[in-house]
Amino acid sequence: MTISRRSFLETAAALGASLAWVGPARGSQVEWHERRDLYPQGVASGDPDPHSVILWTRRPFDQGTRQLLTVEVAEDEAFRRVVAQAPAPVSSVADWTARVLIGGLEPARVYWYRFTDPDGHGSRVGRTITAPLPDDPRAVSFAFVSCQDVNEGKLNAYRKMIHEDERAPAAEQLGFVLHLGDFIYEVIEYPDEVKTRYDRTIYEVARIPDGHKVGNFHIPLTLEGYRAIYKGYLADPDLQDARARWPFVAMWDNHEFSWQGWQSIVKAGSFEVPGQSIKVAANQAWFEYLPARIAPPGGSLERFDPPAVKDVPIKEYDSDGLGIEPNNLAAINSLQGYRTLRWGRCLDLIITDQHSYRNADPFSDPSLEKLGGQEFIDMFPESGMRVLDGGRAFDGGKPPAEIRFNDARIPNPQRDAPPQTILGATQKAWFKDRLRHSTAVWKIWGNSEGALDSRADPQNLPAGLTKEPWPKNASFASLGGGDYGTAYVERAEIYDLVRDAKITGFAIVSGDRHSFWAGYAAADLPPGKFEPVGLSFVGGSLTSPGVMEAYEHKLPKDAPLRSLFLADRGAGKAPDWTYNMLLKHGVRSCLEYAKSFDLERARALSNPDLAPHLEFVDLGGHGYAKVRLSADEMRTEFVCIPRPVARSDRPDGGPLRYRVVHTAALWKSGQRPQLKVSVLEGDVGLSI
Repeated sequence: MTISRRSFLETAAALGASLAWVGPARGSQVEWHERRDLYPQGVASGDPDPHSVILWTRRPFDQGTRQLLTVEVAEDEAFRRVVAQAPAPVSSVADWTARVLIGGLEPARVYWYRFTDPDGHGSRVGRTITAPLPDDPRAVSFAFVSCQDVNEGKLNAYRKMIHEDERAPAAEQLGFVLHLGDFIYEVIEYPDEVKTRYDRTIYEVARIPDGHKVGNFHIPLTLEGYRAIYKGYLADPDLQDARARWPFVAMWDNHEFSWQGWQSIVKAGSFEVPGQSIKVAANQAWFEYLPARIAPPGGSLERFDPPAVKDVPIKEYDSDGLGIEPNNLAAINSLQGYRTLRWGRCLDLIITDQHSYRNADPFSDPSLEKLGGQEFIDMFPESGMRVLDGGRAFDGGKPPAEIRFNDARIPNPQRDAPPQTILGATQKAWFKDRLRHSTAVWKIWGNSEGALDSRADPQNLPAGLTKEPWPKNASFASLGGGDYGTAYVERAEIYDLVRDAKITGFAIVSGDRHSFWAGYAAADLPPGKFEPVGLSFVGGSLTSPGVMEAYEHKLPKDAPLRSLFLADRGAGKAPDWTYNMLLKHGVRSCLEYAKSFDLERARALSNPDLAPHLEFVDLGGHGYAKVRLSADEMRTEFVCIPRPVARSDRPDGGPLRYRVVHTAALWKSGQRPQLKVSVLEGDVGLSI
């Protein structure tokens, strides 16, 4: 299978790409000498297909508004076999960033690339890889990562990933890195204002012009603010090295725009404003700094050309909760991130956007705080979460008028609201269509948010442990909310399609939770019908603090239910993370473990109805996940590192906490998938 120059030109035209077409190999004709200081954010490549890839760099100039670089692509690192050379325009209007689409490449091949300015000053050399042809049966290997808050940590996980990949057999090396969001954190702390958070040093990242301050955090409100953050993040040497080694396939999560924002509304704690211009600015900065096969509004990869929008209140919403205010629609549609990537016969990667089209968070109404239950530490009756998620459609259109917790009651704040949607109607229809028509062995849903239920069984707590009992009319509790773990209606719609269309090889890879999870994609849990239709994984954060770190520092020692989250071993010793056991085995196991520290006795009290969907959970894990897909197996490896509070001085990125592998044979239609968990190195603690 080959690609014609005409079809490539059509592809390039659709993206508005600066392009180069491969020709006969020859020695480099460019006088290049490396000046990394003039290319302060390094080089990168993105979204490869079998015959093309987008190459990126940033070369700022002190004078003028536009310059031309030269990009070269070679079959060898010494550039003795250069197969493509093309102009790469950079301009002040795009913050001196370049994106060039290279076509006519051979499939499943490693290439090398570099940029040179008119004076011969060159970027570092980058390495990229093209995808196999759609019918290529070879196995696929990729990593998925998320949540790299360099304001509060260091990217040792990338150094570990590079070190191991360089030493792996060629057939087992990674083909690409899937970045599932929070590439930046728009909430920035300044070291001169706050020295530490938890036990972490606050590192200098950027100073935000024309921003706003919420607590200790500065947030951008203009394009220059977002650009400053990207430049600060990309100064990190380990991130630069990772982007220079592999093509990245990226999707934003919340922090690329706004911490608690949705559609084009900016929200950070009590600060909430219409943010149409801010959403456009966030999209433009993402486009400028992350090379992706996404068409900008101006129709040219050279520059974004943002639509003109006004920051005005959104007062009208359609039946799905999408704000129909014209500026909101223009802002969220200024960059469409959802897309697919095919990698041989084994993989269709279907990537979705979880924030631009979602409706309002159904779990954040302030009136819910009046229900009490604070002793139960983030637990809320699962039955109530389902009511809030279902909105006006709950129980066939008969939602209850009130939400209750023991004797406390409030009017149901979602009684007249639409059911929760994270995808939005248009994107969801696209996603379901791509899923239904996929011809790959494995259909992998890449999204930024976890899809596994997080629940506990406080109905089994002994009487008197808390002043207020768990409600008699409630059984299981949900912990958290806002991702697919509590998007019961929309998640069931997708899983039912997988079941009814007899789709096999369905799996989810996700991020955002700052923790490692492995289990099964199931629409319901006991006492409902447990019917897994696929696999589901969440990768730990690269650096960002997780819930266990927060509880270690903030959970009161005298909290009645502390032992469900932390088992204290005495002065000078770190507590054990019983929260993992709570989610996997239940309250009886946690209480026994905190009393005896006997793991066997604690697991013997496991509640079998609590978490049949979970095989592994580590709420304090940092690192990355690797996936290997073959014609008959999915293998997902969690590589967990110690808390990355300082940069490792070792070339391998430092020690491991553990390495654990989850394998599943490809199942047939009507069968249940089965995961096997194997600990290869280290101690997984209470995660199994």
